[in-house]
Amino acid sequence: MEGILPLLKPKGLTSHDCVFKLRKILKMKRIGHTGTLDPDVTGVLPICLGRATKVAEYITDAGKSYEGEVTIGFSTTTEDASGDIVEKIKVKESFSREKILAVLETLTGEITQTPPMYSAVKVNGKRLYEYARQGIEIERPSRSVMIYSIELLDERTTFTGDPIRFRFRVSCSKGTYIRTLAVMIGDELGLPAHMSELVRIQSASFAISDCLSLEDIEREVETGTLSEKIYPLETALSHLPKYRINDTVAKKVKNGAVLNIPEQLKDTKGPIVLETGEGMALAIYEHHPQKQGVMKPAKVLRNESQEEGSK
Repeated sequence: MEGILPLLKPKGLTSHDCVFKLRKILKMKRIGHTGTLDPDVTGVLPICLGRATKVAEYITDAGKSYEGEVTIGFSTTTEDASGDIVEKIKVKESFSREKILAVLETLTGEITQTPPMYSAVKVNGKRLYEYARQGIEIERPSRSVMIYSIELLDERTTFTGDPIRFRFRVSCSKGTYIRTLAVMIGDELGLPAHMSELVRIQSASFAISDCLSLEDIEREVETGTLSEKIYPLETALSHLPKYRINDTVAKKVKNGAVLNIPEQLKDTKGPIVLETGEGMALAIYEHHPQKQGVMKPAKVLRNESQEEGSK
């Protein structure tokens, strides 16, 4: 079994929990997820099966979209609804729609975030959540992330209440913490805040409508129809530039040859997918760090020995 299985991650499970369950359901070990989703977060979690585990990082590196809810009035230790309350203020003021939209506009584009203490980011070889569980707060490295768009999913003209809640949709780059974004929205309004709900609606080219639940997958396995729901590994690379090669070059690629960068792709900076005339991805190449105009293999996805072994 090989390819991408878009999973509708349920609430209460970690990404690793989902992989563990799928290994039992599918009776196979070579399974990997494509980026951590917190237990409270639901939605799109593309799962890589078999040889497709080689392309997991390219899904992880692609953009993501979420729909969530921010609650203005109190903050939590985890920056989401699962944490203990840190600060609570009675919300007496109201905010106009224009004010909320202006705040979202301020947070669109390249922004700097500091990862929350309850996160999987590593500092000095330990996950931040390990420090947090011991009651230790350490200095965390800030990083730049890209917020491509934020849309307010609320038609109100005036926002009032104690607390104030509203929903939003955001498209962003890898490494963005939406719960930290919710806190930043509160900061812009001068009040403590946290993310009270979150669903990932898109990851790379996979949308929530493409996903199966764990229960769906079990049923498909029982009826022998799961293979019809698995996407080819090429789907995970659809957002990357492609270079089609002939059979002669393909043999070199399968053996990890260094190649000249084609003229039409010389201005690209990221990975390049080398594919056959039929659209089968053979390898992922990257610009050579020392030699200008040359590219070298980052990952060979299909080579002669693998093809012989699959016959």
